[in-house]
Amino acid sequence: MTPPDRATERLDESLGRWLVAGVVLLALLVAAFPAYRAVEGQRRSEAFAQRRAAEITMGRSLWGANCSSCHGDSGEGPDAPALNSKEFFEVATEQEIHHIIQSGVPGTDMSAWWNEFGGGLTDEQIRSIVTYLLSWAAKAPSRPNWREP
Repeated sequence: MTPPDRATERLDESLGRWLVAGVVLLALLVAAFPAYRAVEGQRRSEAFAQRRAAEITMGRSLWGANCSSCHGDSGEGPDAPALNSKEFFEVATEQEIHHIIQSGVPGTDMSAWWNEFGGGLTDEQIRSIVTYLLSWAAKAPSRPNWREP
């Protein structure tokens, strides 16, 4: 066997350094992911809360302009069903409320509000109204006859 020459030794040393650097980088990445997840989780929660607050604000404005004339300023329902009702929130899901606003209720004064069905609201605006309505759920009073104006 012939002894390794100097070029081969330098190549082995270089390879060893790169191997150590790669292992150190891998260890740093593995340690960084849990730290990133902890920080990013809080940021996502804050962003979600800010978005929900903005949707509620927009929904309140849209409610006042489009819905309150029949359902009342606080959803008490002077001329239409009282949507601010514990019983209403027990039977209606978020998707059902969204669909009712989109397409209306046949045979009633509740027409379709979605612009795709001839109404004046976009899907995002309807989602804001639904978010605003759902913000009442925690403190909604009991109105067993909520369907009757």
